[in-house]
Amino acid sequence: MQTEALIDILKKTLRNQRMTYADIATGLNMSEANVKRMFASNRLTLDRLEAICQLMKMELSDLFQLYQESRQRITQLTIEQEKELISDTKLLLVAVCVRNRLNFEDIVSHYHISDTECVRYLTRLDKLKIIDLLPQNRIKLRIDEGFRWLPDGPIERFFEKQIQSQFLHSAFTGEFEQRLFLSGLFSDVSIQVLMNKMQMLAKEFTEMHRQDARLPFDKRKNVGFMLALRPWELEVFRPLRR
Repeated sequence: MQTEALIDILKKTLRNQRMTYADIATGLNMSEANVKRMFASNRLTLDRLEAICQLMKMELSDLFQLYQESRQRITQLTIEQEKELISDTKLLLVAVCVRNRLNFEDIVSHYHISDTECVRYLTRLDKLKIIDLLPQNRIKLRIDEGFRWLPDGPIERFFEKQIQSQFLHSAFTGEFEQRLFLSGLFSDVSIQVLMNKMQMLAKEFTEMHRQDARLPFDKRKNVGFMLALRPWELEVFRPLRR
């Protein structure tokens, strides 16, 4: 996958410089037909890549830099991408797994997903630009540490239903369970302070998630964490308002 993407960048750079296959053939002392076959097969050695870069008066490192810039980490998906994820439960599961930094072996050994299915779903995630699928089914995440689902988007609405029907349906008295709910009257300034602290806590959550990703899968637990803040009062009080 990476090799194909790198060659795509090479082709784009050649077009930007208005260089044709005929120009490359002349510069490399090859036939134009062989050059076309070389690009069509997506099999260019480092020596060939470097030689073509020299024809464009650039270094091989410049090409790699262009490749990296084209693979910038994303902070959000599009609505269409999120819709595709929730259209297939197993695809969504694999997406959540890779976001939690599970590798290929973890996914197929802990879920009812075959090797073939997993490769197929990882390939779809690669096409969605959520991951880079590397040789030997290694996975490289392309989403940023601060990645968030679209506000009120397809996936947030999907999980909201799960939260309301499953996550909150608990007494929160078991091991590693806790629920905290407080209410009070606050000034606008104090509310803003609380909202800032929630953002800081979210960043700490993300950092701990990143650090724990180094641990084996069986040393980690899947948890949900919710701390909410909004203007609120009991429904039964509303009719009593002046």
